[in-house]
Amino acid sequence: MFIHAIEEDLSLKLIELRDVERIFELTNNSRDYLREWLPWLDNTKKIEDTIEFINGCLKGFAENKSMNTVILYKGEIVGVAGYNQINWSNKTAYIGYWLCEEFQGNGIMTKVVKTLTDYAFNELNLNKVEIRAAVENKKSRSIPERLGFVKEGCIRKAEWLYDHFVDLVVYGMLMEEWNEK
Repeated sequence: MFIHAIEEDLSLKLIELRDVERIFELTNNSRDYLREWLPWLDNTKKIEDTIEFINGCLKGFAENKSMNTVILYKGEIVGVAGYNQINWSNKTAYIGYWLCEEFQGNGIMTKVVKTLTDYAFNELNLNKVEIRAAVENKKSRSIPERLGFVKEGCIRKAEWLYDHFVDLVVYGMLMEEWNEK
């Protein structure tokens, strides 16, 4: 099993089926908050939906196409982060993340994304890490900006959020840029 310590009270662990109840509970309790920016909340209504999500994550990991982890803070699952996709041909990882509202503002996600970026370059030997966030999602956008990612552009009407399209800002970090920091 993959476990990566970030600091004493913070680590990443490969998502597992035994995490299903806690992930579903977090999703359900944060539904209104997460729904503002995440397009999958309406398709996650029962625990079986979360089981299907985890099985998809495990399949992606087994096929070396993705790596999704739970964020452990003080031993408790507080969110999910990882590589939603790894494109080995182009040596690029696409990071996605969400954190329960009550744990935001403590620098957790910035540390998590920094760790995932570092892992992509120094362990997986990838060339680029990309993060996409809705233009108006200032909290999510602040993470790649804080870590020095380059704003590469905006994809217009790139994601359907329940009843409207949102534009996505694309952030990128190259291995040589990261290693210069």
